[in-house]
Amino acid sequence: MTDLTNLTDGPIRTTRNGHILEVTLDRPKANAIDLATSRIMGDVFTAFRDDPELRVALLTAEGEKFFCPGWDLKAAADGDAVDGDYGVGGFGGLQELRGLNKPVICAVNGICCGGGLELALSADIILAADHATFALPEIRSGTVADAASIKLPKRIPYHIAMEMLLTGRWIDTEEAARWGMINHVYPASDLMAEARKLAELLASGPPLVYAAIKEVVREAEDMKFQDALNKITKSQFETVEKLYRSEDQLEGARAFAEKRDPVWKGK
Repeated sequence: MTDLTNLTDGPIRTTRNGHILEVTLDRPKANAIDLATSRIMGDVFTAFRDDPELRVALLTAEGEKFFCPGWDLKAAADGDAVDGDYGVGGFGGLQELRGLNKPVICAVNGICCGGGLELALSADIILAADHATFALPEIRSGTVADAASIKLPKRIPYHIAMEMLLTGRWIDTEEAARWGMINHVYPASDLMAEARKLAELLASGPPLVYAAIKEVVREAEDMKFQDALNKITKSQFETVEKLYRSEDQLEGARAFAEKRDPVWKGK
């Protein structure tokens, strides 16, 4: 069986470094995603989700010009159906992957548009090289940026999101950061070093707490505050209950009392 956490060639490369899985999209010339690549990505992120030793994923792409323009229109012209089988997790393997309760970092190294921007928005933290640019140009080809139409107005000011969706205009990293669409901007030469530094920081943290945060944030997105809080107090979040009954919960208290760094076991 292929080890999906150690892929060395093909459109997706993966590198396992301790608790971190680095995933690199590599489909020259532009890193566009076809159905086959999307299915591989879904399998990779499923393997990441289900591996208890992996705590953080770092997604990036090969090269300096393109992160990802989204759907591969050339593949579509050759018969890839736009409504075809994207695989588990939907387009790019992240957007619809159920139960992904681990942090995902996206390092955007260039042009990020269409489905590529939707993929980046599926991450928890987005870092970008200073030359990266962002857009949703689907309007110009007579189609809809479906996932972005759902996500973007919830992430940045409504009117800015609508302008991007309705006009397809491009924004640079300065504007993307100003609206809160991305977290940090770095010189291109520093991007991966900074992304790996952040991944190491997260990998050293409490995985059960991360899981609880991700589940609560995801499930509470469309709930009223009190309803979400009631769901927590009624022990209806599996990850929260697992945390409260875990060795790590006790370890955190002991480490604080003993004035030392905690040793997280994820159990």
